[in-house]
Formats: sequence, C-alpha cells, structure tokens
Amino acid sequence: MANPLSLSPPTRSLRTHWKHGAAILMALAAGTLLYQSASRAADQARSLPPPAVDLRPAEGEPHRLESVILAGGCFWGVQGIFEHVRGVKSATSGYAGGTAETADYQSVSAGTTGHAESVRVVYDPSKISYGEILRIFFSVALDPTEVNRQGPDTGTQYRSEIFTTRPEQADEARAYIAQLDQAHIFNRPIATQITPVSGFYPAETYHQDYLVRHPDNPYIAINDLPKVRALQRLFPDSYLEQPVLVLRPAA
Repeated sequence: MANPLSLSPPTRSLRTHWKHGAAILMALAAGTLLYQSASRAADQARSLPPPAVDLRPAEGEPHRLESVILAGGCFWGVQGIFEHVRGVKSATSGYAGGTAETADYQSVSAGTTGHAESVRVVYDPSKISYGEILRIFFSVALDPTEVNRQGPDTGTQYRSEIFTTRPEQADEARAYIAQLDQAHIFNRPIATQITPVSGFYPAETYHQDYLVRHPDNPYIAINDLPKVRALQRLFPDSYLEQPVLVLRPAA
C-alpha cells in the first residue's frame, strides 16, 4: 500500500494532513522529541487490576467468536494494539455511533456526524476473556478520563466509548469502570461511555493495519508504538508477536 503521507485521496481531510504535518514538523524541530514523547507515553501505561467479574464461557459450553467495538482516539493505535493480542481473530478500524451515509473519513473528521473512530475486535473467548479485553483497553490503549480527545486529537470522533454487542458486555463494562473509579486508579473519573452498537462501518482500506504498515510515520512512532511496547511489557502472556492483519499479504 502506498504511504498516505504521499497521497491526497479525496476522503482525507485537511485535519488529517495537519495531523501528519504537525507530527513531522515536531520531530524535525527537535531531534530528541520523538524519543522523549514515546517514553512518556510508555511510562503512562499501567497494568490495571482485572475485573472482579468476568464473562467466560462455561465449562463444556461450545465456543463461538465474540465481538466488541472499542473507541479510544485515533483508530490506528487501538487497532495496532489489538492486532497484537493473543486470542484476537481480527481488529478492524471503522466508524460507530452514526449512520452509514456519513461513515467516511472526511465526514467523520468534521466531528459532526456522531461517529467515533472505532475498532471492531473479534476474539475467541476460550483464549481471551472479555474482561481481559477491557483490562488491556484501559491499561494501554487510552487515557479513559479524557473527554472528546486523546493525545493530540480533539473532537467527538475521538471520544472514549465501548459499543457493546450484548447486554452482558455492557453490565461488565459498567462494573469494571465502577471498580476502577472506586479504587481511584486514575486521578479523574473515567469518562468512557457504554453504548449498544447500532452499526459499525469499516474504514477505508488505507487506514487498515496502518500501524504495522507505517511504523516510521512520526505520528505512529510518537503516539502508538509506545503503547504496543507497553502491551508487550505489561501483558507478556497476551502479547502476539506476529500481528493479525485485516489486509492479508499476497501469496
């Protein structure tokens, strides 16, 4: 896939070019900025306690794949993290919270469509539980206390939200948030919303597997690769060295 930094497809907004351009200028302006920013991002990650209640298949129950949709800022990083989680079958970048008519990057980037940049995580509950998915999400993927922003990205499309596929998922997510808030894990209350999913729309092809395909992009190197390293450090048993990709390499 060609690097989107060198292209201007019609679906990319001015905000996207600003995001890439700002990251490049920052890195060029100070040679140590890339390393320092990445180090700070890695230091902020922490291994949170597991949920007191966790959804796991009963012994002898047939195993079937489950899914949940996670929104936590730019979908490049969230996807990149869960593509490296053992037991995850796929992690697809896309849009949730709005309608199909405006589920494209240019429209969503305006912040007026109701969508959140999201990742649909399909996982095998016999290999990784829903609670472990939530634990990794809150530990390394985002700052769940931020409202309508993550890191350098601001707007409702970058909000923190869990779009659940069944009521039990919503109940466990609310219970886990309450558990973390009561333990004062963060210095502010968790702002993550819990919403039943009404639709998920995969993002454009050039967004899929972006972290894996463009690790030298300054935005990825500063904001997202430290999170993947934190996943490996904090959850070594869950870390998958070879990522599960949306776009399969040609045979």
